[in-house]
Amino acid sequence: MRYVEPVYRPPSEAGSLIFQVTEGCSHNGCLFCYMYRDKKFRVKPWERVREEIDEAAVLVPSVRRVFLADGDAFALPPSALARVLEHLYGSFPQLQRVTAYATPGNLLRKSVDEMRHVAEKGLKILYYGVETGDPELLAKIGKGATPDEMAEGCRRATEAGLKLSVTVILGLGGRAMSMRHARNTAKLLNRIQPRYLSALTLMLGPYEDEYKAAMGPDFELNSPVDDVVELREIVANLETEKCIFRSNHASNYLALAGTLPDDKARLLAEIDRALENPGTRLRDEWMRGL
Repeated sequence: MRYVEPVYRPPSEAGSLIFQVTEGCSHNGCLFCYMYRDKKFRVKPWERVREEIDEAAVLVPSVRRVFLADGDAFALPPSALARVLEHLYGSFPQLQRVTAYATPGNLLRKSVDEMRHVAEKGLKILYYGVETGDPELLAKIGKGATPDEMAEGCRRATEAGLKLSVTVILGLGGRAMSMRHARNTAKLLNRIQPRYLSALTLMLGPYEDEYKAAMGPDFELNSPVDDVVELREIVANLETEKCIFRSNHASNYLALAGTLPDDKARLLAEIDRALENPGTRLRDEWMRGL
């Protein structure tokens, strides 16, 4: 496999074989994201993709899961995606699912019928970053979509038979926008009704000063407790059905797992216990990212 690094994948795809059918991210404008900043978006030639699939099929024929990289393989036209999927399922007899990242623009540029065609060819899950449901914050971070546009794109994907694994980012708006961010995010998630939902926590590393400057002179980052309070507000306002929820990403101060709405009361109780004694129940800063 000839990867053009860096290569990223969702935590749940740790055991998947990665095929890099695109490089970089076609949007690549989110203020908080530095995954593909130094990588120009391009579509890998089909001949190269086919060659890598054929090589892998000889070396690891028992592959069950495949993730299509990079940042938004769903940017590919439906016909190109269908060709990749057909070759994957024809090459790996035990293949059970293929997944990919998607951006808001990807979903808005495809019709329900086009997405249904891709789903029928075996694309099972789209990993989709909502980040926030607050319109002002979405504009500030350069997401490139409004809450209504994201809700519409996700509606099309769901109608087409694709499962959505949605992520939101705690702390994205800082202290001043914390509750607005949480409540509007829950409101948008209730419209989307994702099958899977994960909460991550903002980590900026060397780009912290850049982020602060872009957010404005009064911007102040959340404390760990602020982030957990924000998480509580999101969970408390969720009205989802059969949604598998996680906040166990390495960036998070508090690891949670459950199914909504069944585990909502338990999750809130766990958050409250953590807030009562954050010094012993929240991850230390040095543990984040491990």
